[in-house]
Amino acid sequence: MRRLKKAYLEITNMCNLDCQFCPGTRRTKGVLSPEGFQTLGERLRPHTDYLYLHLMGEPLLHPHLAEILERAEKLKFRVMITTNGTLLGEREDLLCSSPAVEKVSISLHSFEGNEGVGTLEDYLAGCLAFARRSAGAGKKCALRLWNLDGEDTRGANARNGDILAALERDFPRPWREGRRGTTLAPGVFLEWGEKFDWPDLGAPEGDGAGFCYGLRDQVGVLWDGTVVPCCLDHEGDISLGNLYDQPLEEILSSPRAQAIYQGFSQGRVREALCRRCGYMRRFR
Repeated sequence: MRRLKKAYLEITNMCNLDCQFCPGTRRTKGVLSPEGFQTLGERLRPHTDYLYLHLMGEPLLHPHLAEILERAEKLKFRVMITTNGTLLGEREDLLCSSPAVEKVSISLHSFEGNEGVGTLEDYLAGCLAFARRSAGAGKKCALRLWNLDGEDTRGANARNGDILAALERDFPRPWREGRRGTTLAPGVFLEWGEKFDWPDLGAPEGDGAGFCYGLRDQVGVLWDGTVVPCCLDHEGDISLGNLYDQPLEEILSSPRAQAIYQGFSQGRVREALCRRCGYMRRFR
């Protein structure tokens, strides 16, 4: 039985924002039913402890999020949620009280990728209030700024300086710098990241050399059950099978999945979509 570090299960591909950095998806819009979550969750559970409730879409939009988290708790998943932060006020009680939720990541860079979503001050006030409360409830909260153009451009992108000033007011220094992020307070982290080009079949093709953790550390499942190699296959271009129809072990053992896995092991990129993935370049 293949064990994975994590699985991404998309509970909806709908979103309330239209971020400039996000490619969105042309797939049919939909939500995963609680019963569907139960079926797919049971099939993922033998393979991983960590379940990320997103791939595309804003998970806090899901109308039955409370029931999904209850089912995740009964399956003993450790749940991670990534959100744009705009709905935290409505979902704060649920996220802080759910035993299943281990970490909430807030994409603060989503503010600069939209227009007409209110003031930065109001947006940050809601996000940082949630960070404080969730940490007090024993959760982890990661504040993401994945909008850098290079390692030397911290604070140079749009409103990053204003965001950092707000963080310092709410979480006074000293901060503890780490390899994967900055600890602002117990349970509250700041994570920097560079901009990257999402995989796109219409993008220029790379040279075919490379490595990725897709199918090695992770797998993605779209809301309709389609299994994809990683969390960046936003259109389901590399469909390896459907988890409603086949067990995951069978899907991971398929010739196409094995070719992807073995190719990365040898430093070769087998899939056309992967050869057009900007994120994969950071593993070279």
